Formats: sequence, structure tokens, C-alpha cells
Amino acid sequence: MKEKKQFKIKNLPIILLSLMLALLYLSPFYIIILNAFKTKKELFQSTLALPLAWNFDNFVEAFDRLDYLKALRNSLFVVITSVIVIILFTSMAAWMLERTKSKASSFIFYLFISSMLIPFQAVMLPLVRVMGKLNLLNMGGIVFMYLGFGTSLSVFLYHGFLKGIPKELDEAAMIDGCNKFQTFWKIIFPLLKPISVTVAILNTVWIWNDFLLPSLVINKPDTQTIPLRTFFFFGEYTKQWHLALAGLILAIIPVIIFYAVAQKHIIKSITAGSIK
Repeated sequence: MKEKKQFKIKNLPIILLSLMLALLYLSPFYIIILNAFKTKKELFQSTLALPLAWNFDNFVEAFDRLDYLKALRNSLFVVITSVIVIILFTSMAAWMLERTKSKASSFIFYLFISSMLIPFQAVMLPLVRVMGKLNLLNMGGIVFMYLGFGTSLSVFLYHGFLKGIPKELDEAAMIDGCNKFQTFWKIIFPLLKPISVTVAILNTVWIWNDFLLPSLVINKPDTQTIPLRTFFFFGEYTKQWHLALAGLILAIIPVIIFYAVAQKHIIKSITAGSIK
């Protein structure tokens, strides 16, 4: 009993620090959720006080003014298409770079890694100019650009994961008559499920929340994503924070659902791997 009490006393500072950090991390969500239910007058009176009445009209008005269903459809198209393309191309590239031991493959791999150091702001204007000349300032063009910007990190993650997959599997598949294409898709790619889910989560959150690139590429109102439509509440002379916060909550709900579902797949994959 004494040992248990001593153990609890020793861990008390760590527990308190963890609680403080958790409260600090959750405080923005608390402010957003709380103020999304307030009227504009209540919000400016006090941002931390509870609303006098939980007002759901903000969500109804934000849903209507965002044209939420159309914006959601556009965001889903861009995110799903981009993530699928990133997973397919980067997994194949990482497999070939990891399995091919040469100076050229090492150079290409480190070239991918070094590209992560280049900030988007340094290339955005030349990129938009070039894509404009190619008539790719549209939803198809933005998917192509997301593939370029998402490749470096995804290749890095896949490359590290592939080191843990024995090369004997490739050799056994070749002996059984599989070509390289069949070896990858039938043998290697199914084993990449845990890291593929991780790559999907990272890229989905990044692309879903991205505002800068779509604002440069997508100019038509019918093709705007949710972050672009949310900016509609911030005018030159007035800012409708109560509607903007309600719109932000509507915007993050799909990501939270996706993350919850994907998290289950990660746990299942890790459990299955440990049993094998």
C-alpha cells in the first residue's frame, strides 16, 4: 500500500502537468464551440461566458450561406482524389527506391527529402503562372499540385516502412512467376496498410484545411472548397464571427469522422501484424 501511495505521489506532478497541457490544447475548441451558439451581441460581450440560450440558428444560417453541400462535395472530390493519387504514386516510388540499391536511387530519395525544406510561399507565384499557361487552374490541376507537394513526406514514410518488409517476399513472388507490377500490388501493397492509413490521415487533414493553394487556383464559386466558402463571413467592413465559428464546426465534422474511422483501421492493422 505504501509503495502504491509513493508511486501516486511521485506521478502527481506529471499528472497535473498533463492536465494543464490538455486544458491548454482543448481551450480553442471550447471557445469555438461556445461562441458558435451565441448571438453576435453575446459574442462581443464575452467570449468565455456561457451563452444565455443555445442558439442553433447560427448553424442553419451558416449551412445555407456556405452552400454547404456543394462546398462539401468539392472538398471531398479534391481530398479523396488527391489522397488516392498520392498513396498510389508514392508507395510505388518508395518501393522502387528502397529495393533498388544504387547511387541514382539514393540521390532521388534525398532529393525528395530535401524538397520538404522548400516553403510553399517560395514557389506559389511561379507555380500558378506555369499552371495558368497549361490551363490547369482548376480542380484537376489542384489535384496534380497536391501530388507534387505531398510526395516528399509520403515517400519518406513509405520508404522507412518498407525497410521492415523482407526482400525475400519479393524474390519468392518473382520465383512464383509474378512480374514487378504483380509483386507490388498483390504482395507488397497489402502489407503497407498501416502506413497507408497514416499517409491518408496526414494528407487528408492537410488538404482539407488548406486555404492558400485553393485560393490561388480555384476561382469559380461553384468549385470552391469549404475553407474558401468559410472566408465568406469575413468582409471588408464587418466580420460575422458567430456564423464563421458555426461554419468552422460544420467544416471539421467530416475530418473528425474520418479520423475516428481511420484510427480503428490503424489499431486493427497493428494488432493483426503483432499476431502474425
